[in-house]
Amino acid sequence: MNKYRSHNCSELSEKDIGKSVKISGWLHRKRDHGNLLFLDIRDHFGITQCVIENKDKNFKILEKLKPESVILIEGEVVKRSKETENKDLKTGLIEVKIKKFEILSSSNELPMPVFGEQEYPEEIRLEYRFIDLRRKEMHEKIELRSKVISFIRNKMIENNFLEFQTPILTASSPEGARDFLVPSRVHPGKFYALPQAPQQFKQMIMIAGFDRYFQIAPCFRDEDGRADRSPGEHYQLDMEMSFVEQDDVFNVVEPIFYELFTKFGNGKKVNKNPFPRITYKDSMEKYGTDKPDLRNPIELKDVTDLFSSKEVTLKIFKENIQKGGIVKAIPVSNTSKKPRSFFDNLNNWAISEGASGMAYITFEKNKDKIVGKGPVAKFFSDNAILELLKICQINEKDSVFFVCNKPSEATIFSGLARQKIGEELGLLDDNKFNFCWIIDYPMYHYDEKEKKIDFSHNPFSMPQENMDEFDKKDPLKVLAYQYDLVCNGYELSSGAIRNHVPEYLFKVFSKVGYTREMVKKNFSGMINALSYGAPPHGGMAPGIDRIIMLLANEKNIREVTLFPMNQNAQDLLMGSPSEVDEKQLKELNIKIDKKKTNS
Repeated sequence: MNKYRSHNCSELSEKDIGKSVKISGWLHRKRDHGNLLFLDIRDHFGITQCVIENKDKNFKILEKLKPESVILIEGEVVKRSKETENKDLKTGLIEVKIKKFEILSSSNELPMPVFGEQEYPEEIRLEYRFIDLRRKEMHEKIELRSKVISFIRNKMIENNFLEFQTPILTASSPEGARDFLVPSRVHPGKFYALPQAPQQFKQMIMIAGFDRYFQIAPCFRDEDGRADRSPGEHYQLDMEMSFVEQDDVFNVVEPIFYELFTKFGNGKKVNKNPFPRITYKDSMEKYGTDKPDLRNPIELKDVTDLFSSKEVTLKIFKENIQKGGIVKAIPVSNTSKKPRSFFDNLNNWAISEGASGMAYITFEKNKDKIVGKGPVAKFFSDNAILELLKICQINEKDSVFFVCNKPSEATIFSGLARQKIGEELGLLDDNKFNFCWIIDYPMYHYDEKEKKIDFSHNPFSMPQENMDEFDKKDPLKVLAYQYDLVCNGYELSSGAIRNHVPEYLFKVFSKVGYTREMVKKNFSGMINALSYGAPPHGGMAPGIDRIIMLLANEKNIREVTLFPMNQNAQDLLMGSPSEVDEKQLKELNIKIDKKKTNS
């Protein structure tokens, strides 16, 4: 028999009554009934109730034992009395009558309780993460993470992918987010970089002749934290395939994600593959975002022409249109009878988001025609009302909100408003996972701040163009074989068919001002590899943390991360980042500017 246990704390049942057993675990909680002391012992698997009578010499010792101390109990399995049975517990029909025990490890006073799921400040939870993880809810989420990763790994292997590990210490890249740099002791003044992603390495794996690659890859980016993004590091399912087109990648990924979310989605419905393909252009026009939540039925409409016409006399909108602005309409069904507070709250929300407010019209039937009501209705002629109803495909029970601004600002804000309204009206079915692909991303965009053409997405994506004519093409009209996988308003993955021809890469980079020499210098390894025969290839990299967040129905990625940093990129548990001593700095030829660190 194992020294510490014959059974775990979830195994014992009525069939074990009369047996002598050993169980070990943490003292979850205790209840003193005067003549009897009940102790709930918890391990990874579950909870078992143990009991000792007050006449037992060990009663007083156990009575004083602090919660979360680790204890070994030997005793006899007995049936619980009817009034103490707990049908919600696997072991709820039995208990262990304590005969012997050993305190394996005593606990200090707890900074936060393990029993119960009450909320505690994040600072305490992260500083004492090892205790936080003992809580049932947290324990289950981290266990879910492990099971999901195992499932993904098995599915990739079933689909003939080989698992490889790419370097952690690599070269700094001039593209993307800020690198984490690691100084070299052997090469003074030079630095390694932690990989933002294994992008170049996975392409080289394809060039090396392997057909399908994957890894559960750690990625490091020195960027600010937010609810759906971890500062510092995250994990992704990095994958790449040779001799494929866009649809080949989709055909591999879709069944895996459908099965994954069906298996671990706690009964939620998953839309069947093939997942909808939505162009970037259509997504921005209809939803105001490239990561639309398709559970929301609201679709945006462009009503700029209507507001430009003589049938609408809203001066401030006309002035904005003359300056290059647009008007987006947000049609909302069955809201015309909503109380004034509903519209006022949305207007206040718009102001809190930095807008001047949000104009709206409600509709109702008046005798034989539909009329508009609300703050801006008076600026619409009868014909304009009819035209608006036609464009927005609505009737007398509905309402329309309006956003007017520069094209990009109006689009983005109307997308935010669409989602806010959907949430307020309860249109987002929490029992669904709605997947879609966003495709046909622009290769380039105009950077207003820098006043120049720049890449919109991955610069190594293959353009959807005849490369012989590429030099003559307006860069802002070039589309890329770039795609995102989106679910319920979250981008789960970006991917692309890669540019595998060096001459094409030179052409692509020339549009943003890179000379051939600059490309060779900044991407020497990639250019060199592509110069020795590269297959057409493509892939993607779904974010593991974000997948788990969705499956666990969490809004914050730290809730599904084992040992996360806080939003300020600090590890409160280990106390990092931390100072190092002068000897270490000297070995690395690094000198700290004390003035800057103290300012």
